[in-house]
Amino acid sequence: MATLALAGGNPVRTTPFPEWPVYNEASIDALTTRLRAGDRGEEDPVIAFEQTFAEACGARYGVGLNSGTSALEVGLQALRLDRGAEVIVSPITFFASVSAILNAGCVPVFADIDPETYNIAPRAIEAALSSRTGAIMSVHFGGVSCDMEAILAIASRRGVPVIEDAAHAHGGTWKHRTLGSIGAVGCFSFGSSKNLPAGGGGGLITDDPVIYERASGYGELNHPRRQRRRAATGVGSVHTAAQEFFPYASGNRRMHPVHAVLGLPQIAQLDAQTQRRDTNGRYLTGLLDDVAGVVARRQDSFATRAANHVYVLRYDAQAFGGLTRATFVEALKAEGIPCQLGYLRPMHHADLFADKDGELSRVWPRVGEKPAAQYSTADCPHAERACADEMITLPTNVLLDSTEGMEQILSAIEKIQAGQHELAAHSV
Repeated sequence: MATLALAGGNPVRTTPFPEWPVYNEASIDALTTRLRAGDRGEEDPVIAFEQTFAEACGARYGVGLNSGTSALEVGLQALRLDRGAEVIVSPITFFASVSAILNAGCVPVFADIDPETYNIAPRAIEAALSSRTGAIMSVHFGGVSCDMEAILAIASRRGVPVIEDAAHAHGGTWKHRTLGSIGAVGCFSFGSSKNLPAGGGGGLITDDPVIYERASGYGELNHPRRQRRRAATGVGSVHTAAQEFFPYASGNRRMHPVHAVLGLPQIAQLDAQTQRRDTNGRYLTGLLDDVAGVVARRQDSFATRAANHVYVLRYDAQAFGGLTRATFVEALKAEGIPCQLGYLRPMHHADLFADKDGELSRVWPRVGEKPAAQYSTADCPHAERACADEMITLPTNVLLDSTEGMEQILSAIEKIQAGQHELAAHSV
């Protein structure tokens, strides 16, 4: 039996996985040209990016913004929710999802996940509904689709919109429809780690011209460029700049042209990259079927293509002789397989929601009311278990490798399982 790398043996894999992000020479040349030009000239690459990305997603309209967080905030603003309205969201998400809800003057309400998919559970959404529910935010965690049919049905019955947090989900699909294009509005991040990297920035897509009009205004300080975008899209052409004088309580969140220039060439590569991630993810899932203690999250049939921004594993320490998850991760990394623990705490356990120093009270959108006390005892046991004991993630670039790379992941896991006794002195 081979000695584990963490115990001094040779690793399963000695070559790096594909680099990420990848910017070709054409992108670098275009960026250099844009930097030298500054903001001069009539040509606006942001408009080109907005239109191209929206078209790639099968949506009518796109709005480029300065981050994925801003996209969520602007998307929520464009829905015109009442101040203090509740937005139901998963506790397995990045902080941007819940901070955007608060920054838009709304109240986050957490609904537990499906224990096998790690996405928000429709049954938990039903339980979280109240007379104050204003919207449902579906977070496609890791780039695998939520159960949108069930979520849309709940939203329709209650007459509330669905906003999709698709920051992990560029190119992923639900029943062959692109994630982000299914609800009222879909929101994306284009940071360097994302599946469509533009060095930063974010954006939203929608089929609704009213939401598009509002999002454009909220995102750009009612900027005159909005008029040029109207001319390019034909939306709102009955209005003129002279008829409007700063109608929105907006912010300066527009996308910088640099991110548009970097992002445009990435759109052309997204489909092929997403297909490779999905194919490799399905292959790896099949390889793991016979491994006790490490299983892939469930990918339901409606998730017709997974973006796999991260590939999620569920770890069971009992199948590894009680080896801690942290030690298993260190052992896997030593074998040449990049991985991490994932989220260590569900979002309802964020320090903000404990309100220890009054920060939540300070930003709470319901004037005269204290923050809801149930955050500390929110009924999300599946999310808590996932963060405390189970979740392991493989990063964006790993699923861009070959089938041989997926087989090496399996080999590394099997090697650790066979040599688990070697790691008693390495427990973390």
